[in-house]
Amino acid sequence: MLDLNPKRRKCEAMTDQTPIPLHPSPAHMQVAFHRTELGLIMSLYGQMVAAGEWRDYGISCLKDLAVFSVFKRTAENPLYRIEKCPKLRNKQGQYSVVGMDGQILKRGNDLRVVLRVLERKLIRAVD
Repeated sequence: MLDLNPKRRKCEAMTDQTPIPLHPSPAHMQVAFHRTELGLIMSLYGQMVAAGEWRDYGISCLKDLAVFSVFKRTAENPLYRIEKCPKLRNKQGQYSVVGMDGQILKRGNDLRVVLRVLERKLIRAVD
């Protein structure tokens, strides 16, 4: 039975929680790939999967860096890492492709141009 008498109702106190901001402050934000950037990356990824070169990928969104890692096998280290570091936008370029050994293969501000270094891996000499 529902008691509607306000004098007899017991009110429980609300828990004291910090409010969630509508617009997160820059200190709490993470770097992530934009939808158009992911479209370019996933297009290349699809081509490489179809060619049998890549099998798996992983995305990491960190405080200063966003990383798209590609793998030949899931349990291995990534073959390549496509990184986005906005702090380097005015220096060497915010996008870079890093090889398995940590060597930077290509760097620049245009993602399409930077990804061309990986597209060349699809072109092979025919015997």
